[in-house]
Amino acid sequence: MVEAVLIDLFSLPTNLQNNIQGLLHNTLEAIEKCSSIHAPCVYVMCCQRQGSERKGEQEFLLPALRSLQSLKRKLEVVCAQTTAAALYTIKQRLDEKDLSIIKVILPTLRKDLMKVYIDHLFTAVYQFEFEDLQVVSDCENLQISEHEGQTLPSQDVALIQSEIQMYLESLPSLKGELTILRSSLIPGDIFLHGFTTRTGGISYIPTLSSCNLFSSSKRRDPQVVVKENLRRLANAAGFNPEAFHRVKVDHANAVCIMGKTEPDNYDGIVTNQKGVTLAAPGADCIPVLFADPVRRACGAAHSGWKGTLLGVSMATVNAMVSEYGCNVKDILVVLGPSVGPCCYKLPHEAAKEFHRIDPKCVRLFDSASPYIDIRRATRILLERGGILPENIQDDSVTDQHQNITFCTACHPDKFYSHFRDGTNFGTQIGFISIKD
Repeated sequence: MVEAVLIDLFSLPTNLQNNIQGLLHNTLEAIEKCSSIHAPCVYVMCCQRQGSERKGEQEFLLPALRSLQSLKRKLEVVCAQTTAAALYTIKQRLDEKDLSIIKVILPTLRKDLMKVYIDHLFTAVYQFEFEDLQVVSDCENLQISEHEGQTLPSQDVALIQSEIQMYLESLPSLKGELTILRSSLIPGDIFLHGFTTRTGGISYIPTLSSCNLFSSSKRRDPQVVVKENLRRLANAAGFNPEAFHRVKVDHANAVCIMGKTEPDNYDGIVTNQKGVTLAAPGADCIPVLFADPVRRACGAAHSGWKGTLLGVSMATVNAMVSEYGCNVKDILVVLGPSVGPCCYKLPHEAAKEFHRIDPKCVRLFDSASPYIDIRRATRILLERGGILPENIQDDSVTDQHQNITFCTACHPDKFYSHFRDGTNFGTQIGFISIKD
C-alpha cells in the first residue's frame, strides 16, 4: 500500500502551466477517492524562484488544495531552488514518519531525471512507483503508466550529481563539531590517524545522526550523504578522500595488500604507500589500527566477535611482516571505540570460544548469554603472536585521560552502537595513513 505520494511540479511543460490549479486539484481528488481507508501523505514539489517567498508559492496553489478534507492534514507543498534540495527535504519528511513506499506523479519528460535523483538520494529501503502527471478524475486513470525508460546522457547525470553534491555541502553540521580521537601511542610525525565520533556530519535520522560513515541497502543514509560526511572528515583530519580505502567487511580474517589483487571481501588492509588512508568501520566491533614506525607501514582491521575468534588482528600483523619486512616487536596496535564487557553479550556456545582463549574474557559464564570482552581476547591473541604488551593500547591503560577505547553502547552521545540502536544504526571508523 502506498504510504506517500510525491507530485512533481518542479518543471512543468509550458502547455500545462496555465492549467496547474485544475490539474493539481483533479490529481489530488483522485488520490483522495482511491485512498478513503488509508490516506497517504502527499508532497507537492515545486520551484522556489530567486527572490520569491515560499508563502506566495503556496498561496498560488491553495485554490487547488481546498476542499480536499481527508488529505488536508497530510499535504505539504515543498518549494526549493533545485530538485535536489526539494527532494532531500521530502526525504526528511518521509524519514520522520518512517515511510518507505512512495508513488511519484510527474511529467513524462521528468521521469528519467527523477530516477537519477532518487538513485542517488535514496537506498533500497524505499520503494518507488511512477505515474504520468495528467488530468484525471477517477481511480481508473490513476493506474501506473508504462513507458520505456531511456538512459540519460552522461553529462546530464554528471550535472545532477554536481547539483546534489553542492546542496549537501551547503548543509550545516549537526550535533556539534566533528571530533577525532587520537592515540598517543602512534607517532604523529610519521602517521596520520584517528577514530571518529558521531558528531559533525549531515546525517539527520536519530540513529544515524550525524557523522555516519557507512551506507548499505538496509539503512536510510544514501552513499552521497556518507561521501559528504567523509569529505568533511578528510578536511578536518587532513587526508585525501580520493585515496581512501575501507575494508569490505566479511566478519572473517582475510587481509588486502594495497597494490595487489583486491579480494572480494576482507576485514584487514595494509600498505606502505604514503598518502593512502586505510580505514575500518566499527559500531560495536573494534576498529583496530596498526603502525610500524621503523618500516613505515600501517594497517587497519575490523574485528567483531567472529573476526576476533578467527584472528583477524594477527592476520593483519602477519601481512605487514610478510609484505613489508616489519618486525612484530616494532608494530604498534590501537583498539578504538567498541562495545565493552560491561554491555556485550553472546549466546553461550559463542562464549565458550572466548572462554577457551582466557576465562577472564567471559563474565557470568554459566548464564544463557554471558558477557564477553572481545578487547581482552584481541590483546591476548596479539601478545601470543609476538606483539609487545606495551605496544598495545586498549581500555586497560592506567591513565584514563589517554583512553580512547570507550564503550560504544554506553555513550550514545558520542558513538553509534548496533547493539544499542538496532538495524538502522550508524557507523564510525578508525583510519590511518603514512604522511607524505
